[in-house]
Amino acid sequence: MSENRDRQYFQSLAKQLMFQLSDEEAGSLSDDFKILDKQLALLDTIDTSQTEEMIYPLDVETSFLREDVVTHVISQEEAVANVKKKVEGHFVLPKVVK
Repeated sequence: MSENRDRQYFQSLAKQLMFQLSDEEAGSLSDDFKILDKQLALLDTIDTSQTEEMIYPLDVETSFLREDVVTHVISQEEAVANVKKKVEGHFVLPKVVK
């Protein structure tokens, strides 16, 4: 990973996601990502060419799924009764994903 993950990057990201991040927290995140980058670079050096791929870590079939049973269901009107902003019966939330 060669992306620059400095304090300003994390401050900008926090602002886009609408939460407060102190300089100390941004610095800590930056330091943590530097360590993570070094660890990921180390993993890249491992030769896995002779390793068989795994789809699931355990050789157990999942045959224990339960039946869906409808219990308590509320109406759409009840679900949005206390919502500040709604459109056509749906919640309206601010976009927080970049």
